[in-house]
Amino acid sequence: MTTQTLLITLSGHDRPGVTKGLFTALDSSAIVLDIEQLVVRDRLVLTALVDIDSSLISQTTSDVTSLAAELKLDVSINPHVPQSASKRHRIQITLLGAPLRPDAIKRVAEELTTHGANVDRIRRIATYPVTALLFEVSGASAANLRRALASAASETGVDIAVQDAGLDRRGQHLVVMDVDSTVIQNEVIDLLAAEAGVLDEVALITERAMAGELDFAASLRERVALLKGLPVDVIAKVRGQISLTPGARTLCRTLNTLGYRVCLVSGGFVEVIEPLAQELCVDRLRANRLAVDNGFLTGEVEGPIIDRIGKRLALEEFAEEFGIPMRRTIAIGDGANDIDMLEAAGLGVAFNAKAAARAAADTAVSVPYLDSVLYLLGITRDDIEEADEQAGITTPAPPLLGS
Repeated sequence: MTTQTLLITLSGHDRPGVTKGLFTALDSSAIVLDIEQLVVRDRLVLTALVDIDSSLISQTTSDVTSLAAELKLDVSINPHVPQSASKRHRIQITLLGAPLRPDAIKRVAEELTTHGANVDRIRRIATYPVTALLFEVSGASAANLRRALASAASETGVDIAVQDAGLDRRGQHLVVMDVDSTVIQNEVIDLLAAEAGVLDEVALITERAMAGELDFAASLRERVALLKGLPVDVIAKVRGQISLTPGARTLCRTLNTLGYRVCLVSGGFVEVIEPLAQELCVDRLRANRLAVDNGFLTGEVEGPIIDRIGKRLALEEFAEEFGIPMRRTIAIGDGANDIDMLEAAGLGVAFNAKAAARAAADTAVSVPYLDSVLYLLGITRDDIEEADEQAGITTPAPPLLGS
């Protein structure tokens, strides 16, 4: 008996019974090699790769064509040319836009074509607060695509992340986040300085640090020295002034539900941040500690200062503690103080970041919603809403498409 491999494709308006009808039309001696079915809105594409006895091809073609006519579907039946058995390197590209416009998708497609990448699949993983598309591609280098698509992102005003789609997408991950201007919208040192009446003086020191005249540790000591004599009771007042970044709760809640380890690392102060860390149910917090004497700040910092190197060490130590390889770590931050941990992490994400941090990171998010980072991890909006349901939280209805 000789056989031939056929690729059968049915497409058109989706309805119950299409899959059943196709496999009923095939002779019982056929061997099914592959199936793929996709429904977009109410449009169906069903493909089946089958080995058929050569003597049955004519009857099979007639039966499947009759089924398609009965169901008012388009049909194609073609001999299949086997593909190379060699493995192709697979890459996932996440495209975020608010809104997402055709030019952005065109630029991505142009770069993929230029670099010889083949698009195997595109699917939407979120519609709000941003539109997120996931491209699954093969046949190109992730490093080359990352460089090319960084330029495309800058030109089109969208966020693009390029990641290998290997086994490291699975398994437990560690997410380490900066706090000031990342998890929260404030700079804690500025809130304390305002209470001490030294905001302008602190701002001048910050400017010197940004100009490269002072490193972070030296600038922090100078700024904290200006807080000397501030009553420790003011810390509670400052906590009440903190504003979470939109999406921060959703990000932490979803990651916790999915089994990620979540940690905060900050150049700010434990006394201010710790209650927030507990509220967000993070696993670990590392930050600076203010020295207190007799109910007043002494103007000094206790212990090692959490600076640029300190943040990277925290990332590495958290990963070792939880037994998570560095390649499965994600760091999120916005400033120069975050650069080392962004570079050390398996995935460094610059969130509404300064130019130096953007240059050091693997990808950048420029929309103001921290939970958009979830889409870079392959987590869909449906996953987020399911996590909300498990937490007993009612998710607001998304806006209508096209509104």
